[in-house]
Amino acid sequence: MIEEERVGDVVVLRFAHGKASALDTEFLVELERRMRAFEEGDGRACILTGTGGIFSAGVDLKRLLDGGDDYLAEFLPALERAFTALFFSEKPVVGACNGHAIAGGCVILSCCDHRIGARGRGRIGVPELTVGVPFPPLALEIIRFATPSSHLQDTLYEGATFDMEQALARGLVDELSLPDELDDHAFAAAHRLARYPSGSFGFTTRLVRRPIADALAPHAERDRAELRALWGSAPVQDAIREYVERTLG
Repeated sequence: MIEEERVGDVVVLRFAHGKASALDTEFLVELERRMRAFEEGDGRACILTGTGGIFSAGVDLKRLLDGGDDYLAEFLPALERAFTALFFSEKPVVGACNGHAIAGGCVILSCCDHRIGARGRGRIGVPELTVGVPFPPLALEIIRFATPSSHLQDTLYEGATFDMEQALARGLVDELSLPDELDDHAFAAAHRLARYPSGSFGFTTRLVRRPIADALAPHAERDRAELRALWGSAPVQDAIREYVERTLG
């Protein structure tokens, strides 16, 4: 599901889960495990990237529909844990977006400390509301953190996806690279961020992101219960089913 390579002091995690590296429970559990191992190991920085023309196409909606309430009860906590491990990492994480980063894939990319898009190689966006599902609280806060306020509301509410040039203009990536230079740019960014003393970088990123953890904590249990109820509700399930039939066949 995730191929791992060590190049010097940089850990590369390459998503390779089926055709689109869609997010299901097993993939999310493995992603969390790999990120925890990176945090505890001696790697200085991490690069997240995908396979072929896709970074990640987001939640596996067909699996979500087929799995029913029991699957949903496993999936949503796994999603939150994976996003938590990524977003609150205290070591540098670089996103090398090789292609489409849609919905949850865009959230994963937005967790990164530096995001590089491969020019002309895909689309980025968060169409959750057009699918019919509410944003998990942490996912929404990650997008709020990573997206300039001038573009936040229409990025969330319109649910559009953007080509790489548009994504750069809207702050969804930090820079663009030619596709065949993406790895080189990612390693250069990883080494730049890894040059700081690890304790200094970790303390700084913890302070930068602490307000999000503090804001979510008082409402966490209530929000989790409401989120699960909404995702499992008949209107949301019907909306997902209609979206899948319309777009995925």
